[in-house]
Amino acid sequence: MSHPLIGSLAPDFTLVSQSGTPVTLSALRETPVLVVFIPFAFSPLCTSEIIDLRDSGDLAPEEAVRVVTISCDSVFANRAWTDATQYKRDVLSDFWPHGAVCRAYGIFDEKAGRAVRASFLVDTAGVVRWATVNDADHVRDVGDYAEAIAAL
Repeated sequence: MSHPLIGSLAPDFTLVSQSGTPVTLSALRETPVLVVFIPFAFSPLCTSEIIDLRDSGDLAPEEAVRVVTISCDSVFANRAWTDATQYKRDVLSDFWPHGAVCRAYGIFDEKAGRAVRASFLVDTAGVVRWATVNDADHVRDVGDYAEAIAAL
C-alpha cells in the first residue's frame, strides 16, 4: 500500500455525506481539511474515535479546519451512526465503487473490505502536510490532530 506522501497533492474526491450532500475535497480549499478514514461505522473503536472528534472542542473551530470522515459504509449506515452518536461533521460514504477513495489514498484493506485507520491533513493548496496510517486496531489520538493543525 502506498499512501500520499507529505508534500504531495492529496487525491481529489467527491463523496456523499450522511445528509446526502456531495462533498468535493478540492472545493474545500478555503480552509485546511483533516481527512479521517475509519474502518466501519458502529464498530466500538470507530465509535470511540468519532465521539472523541465530536467532543474535541479544542481541536479547531470548523471555520479554521474542516474535518471529514470517510468510511466504506453506505450513506444510510453513516446517517444512522451520526444520529446515534450526535456527530455533526460530515461522514462521507466510499461505498460504491467500494473503497475507490480509500484505494486512491493507498489505505484500503482488500481482505477486510475496509479502510485502515488513516488520517491526512490537507492544506489550502491541496497538499498533504501531515499523515498517520495505522492498522485497524490502533486508535488515533485527537491530540495528534491538534498538534498537526497547530503546526500548519
